[in-house]
Amino acid sequence: MPEQGGGASTGIDVTRPSVARMYDYYLGGKDNFEIDREAVRRVEQAMPEIRQLARENRAFLRRAVRHMARQGIRQFIDIGSGLPTVGNTHEIAQQIVPDARVVYVDNDPVVLQHGRAILATDDKTTVAAADMRRPEEVLGHPETVKLIDFNEPVGVLMIAMVHFITLDEREAVMGRLRDVLSSGSLFAATHCTRDGHSADAVAQIEAVYAATPTPIFFREHAEAALFFDGFDLIEPGLVTLDVWHPDPDDPAPEGTKWLLGGVGRKP
Repeated sequence: MPEQGGGASTGIDVTRPSVARMYDYYLGGKDNFEIDREAVRRVEQAMPEIRQLARENRAFLRRAVRHMARQGIRQFIDIGSGLPTVGNTHEIAQQIVPDARVVYVDNDPVVLQHGRAILATDDKTTVAAADMRRPEEVLGHPETVKLIDFNEPVGVLMIAMVHFITLDEREAVMGRLRDVLSSGSLFAATHCTRDGHSADAVAQIEAVYAATPTPIFFREHAEAALFFDGFDLIEPGLVTLDVWHPDPDDPAPEGTKWLLGGVGRKP
């Protein structure tokens, strides 16, 4: 478990909670600081099922990657991938497509350190330090260019990430990603929703994340669907995660209804 004193020399900011380290703690990981754990405790007060939500989100990631691989996708960009854990994108994809190529993209120093160490011996998988809000960084990064051929379909994943993008930023970010992808590419995303939930709970969670470098925005279905503009949503569309292609061979926790998810195809 990281100690608070180790941050300065590594570029790790231990004065504010990190979204990636909070998510690691949701999943029971040890790569987090007390400031992250305290933030998680505040989220849990408003959303007691947050750890269940994180496992549900990971289960959707696995299903989406399998779907993409079975549709012929051979290369993947996982944007905002977070800390390595069991059932990573490359592990799932390579079970179906052994030579699948995967670029993980994140801007959290802890993620980059761990990812590079784990993937040091895998020449088909790499980690790129880039910010999703600057898509040219993501698309033009030497690690991305090394593995991804944008003349062929790509599977792009933004799992529990688009709700950190403001609606004003949306088209600049999503439009550039969409435009560079070839026909047949697939895009998967999950997004926190306020639909059917207490406004007070949503406000409390948004307040916790406002103290991080990455504020979160809970949205209604119609707003979340804007992130799929230019993609044809595959059935059953943008739905709560428990509804999207449940897999009895890889069961997810009971649905929390806090996350919408979908996969879209570039025409």
